[in-house]
Amino acid sequence: MIALRRATVEDVDWLAELYTGDEVEPFLSPRAPRDRASLLEAVDSQTDPQAGGLLVIELDGERAGAMSYRQTSEVNRIAHLGALAVHPSFRGRRVADEAARLVQRYLLLEIGYHRLELACYGFNERAIAHAERAGWIREGVKRKAYLRHGEWQDAVEFALVREDLDR
Repeated sequence: MIALRRATVEDVDWLAELYTGDEVEPFLSPRAPRDRASLLEAVDSQTDPQAGGLLVIELDGERAGAMSYRQTSEVNRIAHLGALAVHPSFRGRRVADEAARLVQRYLLLEIGYHRLELACYGFNERAIAHAERAGWIREGVKRKAYLRHGEWQDAVEFALVREDLDR
């Protein structure tokens, strides 16, 4: 069974290892916390679920991945999701897809956001396919939006609003 929970201090070393791994790090935003100190700060700052959070994805009680969200517009109730990573030993089981659906329902129905947004690098075909499987609506491409790996990269933009959950 897939479950989400807020990251704790006990998760920080595991998260640092996950986010700096060769199979994960190249696909993350350069702003995503990776080192122990930044992750510890992210965990310690999780006092208001409305403002954002760092979540651990568990499969049958075992840490399988992580994701984060942050409020980008209080007045319009918009959150941005990011830093989704599944440990390589859990890939191929659709862990990220189920976790995405859980976080969508949590943020839209329980926390009360109106709109959720995410962006994937254009070169990250696995993330784009995941977003489409998990029900995100593709809204477009920001051409050459982010400098990553020494080159300008496109960002594929996705969003979801409450009404999309009923489709």
